[in-house]
Amino acid sequence: MQTQELHRGRLIDHIQLVVADLSASRKFYSAIFEILQVPLGGEGDDYFWYDELFVSSPASEAAQGRLTGRHHMAFQAADRAMVDAFYHAALAAGGEDNGGPGERPYHPGYYGAFVLDPDGNNIEAVYHGAATRSAPSVKVTF
Repeated sequence: MQTQELHRGRLIDHIQLVVADLSASRKFYSAIFEILQVPLGGEGDDYFWYDELFVSSPASEAAQGRLTGRHHMAFQAADRAMVDAFYHAALAAGGEDNGGPGERPYHPGYYGAFVLDPDGNNIEAVYHGAATRSAPSVKVTF
């Protein structure tokens, strides 16, 4: 797990999910991150990661404690079409509908879709409307 360069956002350092079926989770997250254009950061026999999300089996050295489930994570999408594609890819990869694509009342322009992953975690893709980023990510080099 030698990493020489990381890309990080501004709010979350990392999230780890300990999942019951790593193969089902790998299929699910591979499908949605392909749509969201987030590359695989790395993987091993009992874990994989994408940017700030680390997913492992209960047998992984990184896993601590018991399985919990029912977490909520929202991933950024570049536009409404990407939210729609995320939703359909997630369902095709074993996800369950938890709120189809559409505007939400959180703020004007908020467009999101919700699915449950194979462990029942609530996974969202959201487009906040037209905005400009100062940079695509924060680059950390070791």
